Formats: sequence, structure tokens, C-alpha cells
Amino acid sequence: MKSGTAQLIGMLALAGLGLAAAGGFYATRGASGNSVCSAAKQTAARLMPLATGEIAALRVFDDPAPAPNLIFFADGAPRRLAEFKGKTVLVNLWATWCIPCRAEMPALDKLEGDLGGPKFQVVAINIDQRNLQKPRDFLQEVGIKHLAYFNDQSVNVFQDLKASVPVEGLPVSLLVGADGCGLGVINGPADWASAAASTLVKAAIPR
Repeated sequence: MKSGTAQLIGMLALAGLGLAAAGGFYATRGASGNSVCSAAKQTAARLMPLATGEIAALRVFDDPAPAPNLIFFADGAPRRLAEFKGKTVLVNLWATWCIPCRAEMPALDKLEGDLGGPKFQVVAINIDQRNLQKPRDFLQEVGIKHLAYFNDQSVNVFQDLKASVPVEGLPVSLLVGADGCGLGVINGPADWASAAASTLVKAAIPR
């Protein structure tokens, strides 16, 4: 009897560790074993034929999983990606030393200006490590008006993203559904101001 109790306690302890490990993501898998991203799989299937033209490099996930709960900062205050649950989010990591990143920012700003609101947001996170004023000055110089300023001087946000999805370098963008499930990733710049990008993002936003 004691042996059986000990086994039960051990199983419960292992289950607790499993849930704790999953806490780094938006969500965990349900008790039935079905992924909480089952609805996202349908969304991803809808997006696949739309990844064309200027955003043809977007890799739409065949089997979406909960997005990593990235931690970054806004005016020194920590923010978590999970706080944006309920919105479709385009997470973009960039730096001023990355020339393609710099070229991409106006298009991301236009996408936010056109579609940003209660259901969608571009979350562009700067990872410059030295002169923290430099990225703010750059955004002002190129006329960025719609993007909120987020940053992570530690660059942990890049490492955390890389541990969860295929990341090759900067820029990199992760499309996350309103349910917190990753829908697709694109390595390299894209013309987010294009009609193709607008059509795809709109298709990812719940009606």
C-alpha cells in the first residue's frame, strides 16, 4: 500500500513539473491530450495559400503550437507576449545595425497604421545593446508614427524565440493568433505594406 502511495505521489510530482515547464508558453495542452491550438491549425491552413508575393518567404506552421511567452520592455517596464492574448500579433525583432531591419520598419509602421487596433498589433522589439537612444532616434528620423516602442537590451527575447521556432537571424517576424498559438515565421525582411501582407494578416484576425 505504501509503495502504491509513493508511486502516486511521484506521478503527481512529475505532472506538476510538466505544467511548470509549460508555463513559459501562452497555453498548455488540454486534459484530453488535444492541442489547444486545434483552431489555429484551421487558421494556418487558410493562410498557407496566401503566403505569396512579397511575403512568400513566410513559413506557415503545419501544426501550430503555443507561442513562447516572450519577455521584453516598454519604457523600462517588463511586458509579456501573453498580455496580448485576444489579439492577432505580428512580433518583429530588429536592431539598428541590421540594414534589412531598418528598411523594413516603415512597412511595419504602415501595417500597424492600416490594421492596428483591438484585434491586431505589430509588436516590434528592438534588441540594440549599446546606445539605447539610437533606435528611438532612428524611428523618429524615418517617420515612424504608429508602432509602440518595445525593446530588450539583454537580447533574451531573441534567444527565447530561437529556442521555440526556426530563427536564422534578424529581422525575424512571428505571426501569433489571438489564441496565443504561433501561425508562422519569416526570416528576413518582407514588404508588410503590400497587398499580399494585408490580405494574409486580415485572414489571421478572428472575425
